[in-house]
Amino acid sequence: MSGWVKIAGLGPGDEALVTPEVTSALAEATDVVGYIPYVARVAERPGLTLHASDNRVEIDRSQHALQMAAAGRKVVVVSSGDPGVFAMAAAVFEALESGPAEWRNLQIDVLPGITAMLAASARAGAPMGHDFCAINLSDNLKPWALIEKRLRLAAQADFSMAFYNPRSKSRPEGFVKTLEILREECESERLILFARAVSRADEAIRVSTLAEATPEMADMQTVVIVGSSRTRVIERNGAPIVYTPRFTPDKDQG
Repeated sequence: MSGWVKIAGLGPGDEALVTPEVTSALAEATDVVGYIPYVARVAERPGLTLHASDNRVEIDRSQHALQMAAAGRKVVVVSSGDPGVFAMAAAVFEALESGPAEWRNLQIDVLPGITAMLAASARAGAPMGHDFCAINLSDNLKPWALIEKRLRLAAQADFSMAFYNPRSKSRPEGFVKTLEILREECESERLILFARAVSRADEAIRVSTLAEATPEMADMQTVVIVGSSRTRVIERNGAPIVYTPRFTPDKDQG
């Protein structure tokens, strides 16, 4: 088969953070498939067809991409951030696994991108400088009970935690519950970072504590990073630096 699929991450927003590998793939593509606002970031040109669709049709979108590649098209499936982090790479492989056997002979590549989590961490300093985990707080594809279990275990294990999809208009109660769980498991002075629209013109970074945090500080454009018990802040002129030291003393283990 002459067609291919490349599953690409467009980064958090700033075009300077799109990798050269992704830029090269977009220049070769005959078709770009993705969620409406992500496809809108791709410049139109002769020979390129843009296929934008709603956010809740990931499998349909993936099947369409694989069908076009099987017909000889060169297809880029775009995600924001990194396609392997709560994004389109897994959806494409779900469609591949359940689809026609001939799709498995297609050339399929995943092109990494800079995640919102990593961009937010870099803006703040290094809050994920030691062990960390990422949790998607949306219960669209998994039950809330599982999210709560993972939150509690991550807090008890003293990870730094990055939260995707913390709060939307349709499910504002999820982040309320998240803060309640964290307050049960963590000390009140635990640092919490709200990073909204990182690398875009309306970027806003706010450093707070668990005691001071409110649900309204987050929305769907916000990545929330909760530090570990070791995370600290360096006050200085200008924005403070938040970081987690690379070491854990023996007395803090166990």
